[in-house]
Amino acid sequence: MGLDTKPLSTLHEKASYDVADFEVPTGREEEWRFTPLRRLRGLHKGTAQEGGKVLLEVEAAPEVTVETVGRDDPRLGKAYVPVERVSAQAWNSFTDATVVTVPKEAVASSPTVLRRRGEDASAAAYGHTTVVVEPFAEATVVLTHRGSATYAENIEFVVGDGARLSVISLQDWADDAVHVAHQHARLGRDARFVSHNISLGGDVVRISPSIAYAAPGGDAELYGVYFVDGGQHLEHRLLVDHTVPHCRSRVDYRGALQDRDAHAVWIGDVIIRAEAEGTDTYELNRNLVLTDGTRVDSVPNLEILTGEVAGAGHASASGRLDDEHLFYLQARGITFDEARRMVVRGFLGQLVERIEVAEVRDKVREAIEEELDLGAAR
Repeated sequence: MGLDTKPLSTLHEKASYDVADFEVPTGREEEWRFTPLRRLRGLHKGTAQEGGKVLLEVEAAPEVTVETVGRDDPRLGKAYVPVERVSAQAWNSFTDATVVTVPKEAVASSPTVLRRRGEDASAAAYGHTTVVVEPFAEATVVLTHRGSATYAENIEFVVGDGARLSVISLQDWADDAVHVAHQHARLGRDARFVSHNISLGGDVVRISPSIAYAAPGGDAELYGVYFVDGGQHLEHRLLVDHTVPHCRSRVDYRGALQDRDAHAVWIGDVIIRAEAEGTDTYELNRNLVLTDGTRVDSVPNLEILTGEVAGAGHASASGRLDDEHLFYLQARGITFDEARRMVVRGFLGQLVERIEVAEVRDKVREAIEEELDLGAAR
């Protein structure tokens, strides 16, 4: 379990379980330059006070097994090796882990829900979750995060050959929460993985989803919705690493920002290695700026090492509400506030509608309306 270096000019150049293999970030590093390190409460330096409480409540589908296990469980850490210091700190600091297992060929009749609730943000807590979907099984897993916390975690999804997994991760923390998480999926032959990340609450939230393909035919779709208020920092850093032939990936993240010092960061890294012929990939990020004083950093990166690809592209766009759209609606008797709401609903709603769990979908709609209410009141 030593240091693993990758011979590519990517933002993920090394991987290790050992915290000491990663230097303490200063903010000048490419992978940390957008993150407000002073607001991480020492998670990045190893100086965070431990003893925080993040409680877990489980609602499992009848076909699914959920276990609490110790650090020595052999299923932990097999699919993912930390690629940055906070992730390595979380790996070395968690005391017990959650393992979700979907048996071979089982089709879960309902979503399995893991609800995490923070009790106190003054001390740090660490977590680890492993989701194993055995060959030809199908399941939906919902991860919710609420309350006050200083929390770092790793989540690994192991999707077997011919299996299907849909994951919905909702970050709806209290205003004082700090959350740094890595979500890694390893896909088997002809496996399908769909991820929805919805980030709404928290002071600083940094989510890093990543995809690795173990065999041909893997298919990954990564969607994200975020709404950033004044003073919030919501960051999503994605890596899709195409290492085998004939795999597919799609990325679509969209956010809205309002009020001074609202900061959204989206980094999308896609690598198509020399051996990954026939890859089909596209990534997209769009941001809607609702007021002055916000900041958006959106960086799509596409690294192609073979000329034999089925398709590869990326796009990024950030801008204000379209005055012509608003004028068109107002000319038909719709108030400015309602016209603004309609545009935002339409912009984010295309992804919200993809969320397959009605309870979560309704919650996200309600949260967006609440955000718009806050913007209209100011």
